[in-house]
Amino acid sequence: MVHLTTVPNDDVAQAPLVEGLQNIKFEQPQEDEVTASIYGSRFATEGLPGHSLPDGEMPRDVAYRMIKDHLTLDGNPVLNLASFVTTYMEEEAEKLMAEALPKNFIDYEEYPQTADIQNKCVNMIARLYNAPTDADEDNAMGTSTVGSSEAIMLATLAMKRRWQNKRKAAGKDISKPNIVMNSAVQVCWEKAARYFEIEEKYVYCTEDRYVIDPAEAVGMIDENTIGICTILGSTYTGQYEDTKAVNDLLIKKGIDCPIHVDAASGGFVAPFVVPEMEWDFRLEKVVSINVSGHKYGLVYPGVGWVVWRSPEFLPKELVFNINYLGADQASFTLNFSKGASQVLGQYYQFIRLGRSGYRSIMLNLTRTADYLAACLKQMGFVIMSEGGGKGLPLVAFRLNPEKKHHFDEFAVAHQLRERGWVVPAYTMAPNAGKLKVIDRHISLHVSTELSADIAVESCCA
Repeated sequence: MVHLTTVPNDDVAQAPLVEGLQNIKFEQPQEDEVTASIYGSRFATEGLPGHSLPDGEMPRDVAYRMIKDHLTLDGNPVLNLASFVTTYMEEEAEKLMAEALPKNFIDYEEYPQTADIQNKCVNMIARLYNAPTDADEDNAMGTSTVGSSEAIMLATLAMKRRWQNKRKAAGKDISKPNIVMNSAVQVCWEKAARYFEIEEKYVYCTEDRYVIDPAEAVGMIDENTIGICTILGSTYTGQYEDTKAVNDLLIKKGIDCPIHVDAASGGFVAPFVVPEMEWDFRLEKVVSINVSGHKYGLVYPGVGWVVWRSPEFLPKELVFNINYLGADQASFTLNFSKGASQVLGQYYQFIRLGRSGYRSIMLNLTRTADYLAACLKQMGFVIMSEGGGKGLPLVAFRLNPEKKHHFDEFAVAHQLRERGWVVPAYTMAPNAGKLKVIDRHISLHVSTELSADIAVESCCA
């Protein structure tokens, strides 16, 4: 299964799914046998169009039912623990988002109140991350994106252009930029580096360390380094990387290198569960932060956010000024048009929950993750994630190699799939060389059900 679609040639598109089916004739209904019922219509006897745009029309109720029936083979989002994304929002939030579906968010002149709500969200996130707001400080800046991938692309572009400008001013070569990051970064970092022609310098994981080593990372910096990425919540184990240690080493060694914090997952967890932990703009070397609203921000996909400490770290030549939508406006995005619904959904959650609401939810998720980890440890699994709020509220676990099971983590995941659970099993980052299974945030009673199923399926695998 891939996100890129290959368009089949005609001979493939017209071939039967199973050889020989083309010889079996289906008796078509006569005109007077077609009724107003969806399943009595001729459309119920035809396959869904898949290769060419159909010549004729289809009644709206039939189109709805045909597509809805087709989607019944999808999994249940509530049981999909392979994804960090939000699968529940309140009815009022869904209504607000549905009402905004016709709005093109980029048209600020036409929808000024929607644009104002984005600004409110950016303000709230910037202050949540302790952006400088004193009168003598430059203003922090930020924008919404379609997810953390776009946010990371924008932050990477900003770091690269700022590095280029400094090198040009000094009359130095700008042809070999590089970025330092953990080998366990999410794939969007690899995309950003390759799309924008930046060398990837990895701090590799080991069999007992799955996060960046601050000393090794700082030691990899050279004159061509545009920045260091640290992760607030690893995709693999949920652990928080020690951004403060990286920051302090840079200061101690007198190295002028910015830090970007990938807080896609932890950006709406850490401020409420471990507010004393320093990872954000309290650290002087942190110049930009991204976060996903559709993960622990509790909004349906996709929405993300990126914030810069000050305009100094967002070169002005990357910001485009346009007026063909009816008024002058600034734009710094990879795409142009996008829906307004997710931004409104984020604002709804902010004012609906507030700090106390987010804190309650994230603490409950942390307790649930700790409970599930304790259950799995009791069953003999090796827990790879950190509990007690020291990482994301998820559980990463693997089979105990000392027990020499005749099955692996992939077999356990396959067995759980038969019960409807989508629990991912995959290899660790390069050089770590282990397999593991991850569970995302779920409620306590669902966690108990999952524990019971894991116990049963582990015995049967």
